[in-house]
Amino acid sequence: MANGTVAIFGLGAMGLGMAGSLLRAGLTTHGFDVNADAVARFQAAGGAKGALSEVAQDIQAVVVVVVNAAQTEAVLFGDTGIAGQLCPGTVVVACATVAPEFARDMGARCAELGLHYLDAPVSGGTIRAGEGTLSILASGSAEAFARARPSLDAMASQVFELGDEVGAGSSMKAVNQMLVGIQIAAMAEALTFGITQGVKPDQFLEVIRQCAGTSWALESRAPHVIAGDYTPLSAVDIWLKDLGIVLDIAKGAKFGAPLTAAALQQYLAASGSGLGREDDAAVAKVYARNAGLTLPGSD
Repeated sequence: MANGTVAIFGLGAMGLGMAGSLLRAGLTTHGFDVNADAVARFQAAGGAKGALSEVAQDIQAVVVVVVNAAQTEAVLFGDTGIAGQLCPGTVVVACATVAPEFARDMGARCAELGLHYLDAPVSGGTIRAGEGTLSILASGSAEAFARARPSLDAMASQVFELGDEVGAGSSMKAVNQMLVGIQIAAMAEALTFGITQGVKPDQFLEVIRQCAGTSWALESRAPHVIAGDYTPLSAVDIWLKDLGIVLDIAKGAKFGAPLTAAALQQYLAASGSGLGREDDAAVAKVYARNAGLTLPGSD
């Protein structure tokens, strides 16, 4: 089995950047996606050619970068699922945000086929995906980590090894998404509140980023509002999924999460207003509309 051969499934905004990072690291990288044009573009950029059935025996690691649990399961075990085509000993690196219970189920099903499974959700967004500087929150067996190491090192600047139990990575990702989802909504609330008090959005960012109220979410997303540019680096609708997962986990743990629930309502309102495919900073438009405010770049 070739140590430097990887297959990545999902060549969307995140997956394409991660695939490029794998290529730059010198790994032979096969890219697969339901969008044939995305596959063609990746191959034109240096991606290896060949159907999975032709190259499966050479693959050491499969990186699955799809949107959700349903797509992850479809890639692995659907009608054209790949799990049955992979050689025993191959590691599956699953990167979607999913519930820990789902990750454990996928891990068990892969183990039945002799496959290693790394529960490896990612954090950092599309820019860091393209730079190969993601944070990966991973859990799985020592052998899974060993098999995945070349790919992990290519895609991430930080790989947090969270133990040998599949599901621990997804648990940590849920904690992260809880914080980031709340903080983006909080940024939108604070920025638009400031407007009601005569604080200009650019002034808001200049001052608050140097005060105790700052956060990664504020420093990353407030510039989008100031520029009036809602090109989606991470779309509003992602939070319907991710915070929904967080609240499902919390319900199972009988844990109240009122701030998460309130933030989710704002993303739901944004999506219901037709903003679901815009950048998640567009949640500020909900606050602006309700308060009768005009944001930068608004007609």
